[in-house]
Amino acid sequence: MSSDEAARRRVERPDKVALQKRLARVEGQVRAVRDMVAADRYCVDVITQIQAARAALAAVAEQLLDNHLHGCVARAMAEGDASAEIAEVVALLRKFR
Repeated sequence: MSSDEAARRRVERPDKVALQKRLARVEGQVRAVRDMVAADRYCVDVITQIQAARAALAAVAEQLLDNHLHGCVARAMAEGDASAEIAEVVALLRKFR
């Protein structure tokens, strides 16, 4: 990746602090799962905690996708060439279906 491309892809997120807080919560949930496994906690309780962590991480991904669509993709559309950004989002969505 060229330095120009890297600079273009670097995006200041207005909600960076909120995203970092959410990720810290996810980190805490994952640590709790590790501790639950170490303590031989009931499997259903561990799985429930895993699902909560997955949902929280999915919420972070959704927020990042929203930021990307409203920031990078919208900017590319306004500049008249969003084909690369749209292809990138389509490829991303295909990975996670």
